[in-house]
Amino acid sequence: MDGTQSLTVLIESVWEELDSSDAGHRDRCLDAVSDVLETGRLAQTDVEQAVGRLVTVALSGQGYTVRESALHAVSTASTHYELPYRVVEPLAAGVDGFEPLLLIYVLSVLSCTHDQAALPVVERFLHHPHTEVRSEAAEAVHELLWSQEFAQGRTH
Repeated sequence: MDGTQSLTVLIESVWEELDSSDAGHRDRCLDAVSDVLETGRLAQTDVEQAVGRLVTVALSGQGYTVRESALHAVSTASTHYELPYRVVEPLAAGVDGFEPLLLIYVLSVLSCTHDQAALPVVERFLHHPHTEVRSEAAEAVHELLWSQEFAQGRTH
């Protein structure tokens, strides 16, 4: 078994552990997934599958700490891999259900997709009552507009 396969096996074992009733244990499991994603050594399909599961956890009714750990892991993945918008789109659909600090993760992840479909979702938060959310929304809009200009410049 090579290093990449062992990382995939590790993530699979973590999913089995995630059903624990102990929130602290679930949090540690999600931290382990984040650590694996941080290696940048997973195959794209494995990353997308893991992120899809993490998005489901982030949108679940589980406690704040578990949802934050799931979003942290998605954010980690977004800095080490190209995440297609379709994989994180459920976050955009459920964006109104996040607390301000979790919303910051969501806005950052959406901007990392570089997909223009995220722009209207992100722009909605430019006037949010929390300064940190407004700031992250402004950065996300900037990132999305920059990526649009970059893509247009490559086609001309």
